Amino acid sequence: MAELKKWYFEDFAAGQTIEVGTRTVTEEEIIDFASKFDPQPFHVDKDAAANSIYGGIIASGWHTCSMMMRMMVDHFLRQSSSMGSPGVDEIRWLKPVRAGDTLSVSTTILETRPSTSKPDRGVIMTQWQAKNQHGEVVATVKGMGMYGRRPQ
Repeated sequence: MAELKKWYFEDFAAGQTIEVGTRTVTEEEIIDFASKFDPQPFHVDKDAAANSIYGGIIASGWHTCSMMMRMMVDHFLRQSSSMGSPGVDEIRWLKPVRAGDTLSVSTTILETRPSTSKPDRGVIMTQWQAKNQHGEVVATVKGMGMYGRRPQ
């Protein structure tokens, strides 16, 4: 990650990619998350998952997004002037995430634009990407974030 102490709106440029971290997924957390929030059989039941099109337990896509969010907060957003997000435009789950997978997450800046109504901030359009240890893209999230302008 870049050496900046804090990321402000002015620090972003279209085309810039920021690596935000890695995380290895366990079967226990896959089943725990899915049991609470997405209890489909291929997420929580080893026998049913083995007989599914996936051939074994896979993480919920919402779990994958949650892990991506945690990495973004821990390794990037806490070091930024983030003011939150007005929304996400697109989520894609491209490959199953399995126990033992190590996810690497990055965010690419698609567009920056200063706010026309609030001069203390700007909007950044981004695409987050999670890859597994084989370099395969498993999920993408396209959305926007609001960031404070650098103090004068």
